[in-house]
Amino acid sequence: MFDEALLISELTYKAIRSSGAGGQHVNKVASKVVLNFNLKQSEVFSEAQKNLLLNNLSNRLTTDGILILQSDESRSQHKNKELVVKRFLDLIKQGLKVPKKRKPTKIPKAVKLKRLSKKKQQADKKANRKPPEV
Repeated sequence: MFDEALLISELTYKAIRSSGAGGQHVNKVASKVVLNFNLKQSEVFSEAQKNLLLNNLSNRLTTDGILILQSDESRSQHKNKELVVKRFLDLIKQGLKVPKKRKPTKIPKAVKLKRLSKKKQQADKKANRKPPEV
């Protein structure tokens, strides 16, 4: 598949001040972690894998092919870093999955005949409700 350790070494992190609970402490500690990953310059994936990821993660990537994730769930920078790396690896694994090829199926002949017979019955029922023609 891919080498996780090498992939993690390609990541860049930035710690910034987080919003939310924490009182005065939140104003002086950078606990929010922002992860950046440049997919186009990555050496971990082959060209086919890069194209698959670009296609599957297109709505999550910037125009330069950079994936940006952030975590501010915890008040600890280390915990946020672990969480964002875990989310990143899950996202990459999901992006590398090749969708199954759809097999087109035909509607069975018996189902078509049954539908037409029901349609004919319904038409006869409604025709019988009309007053007779003189």
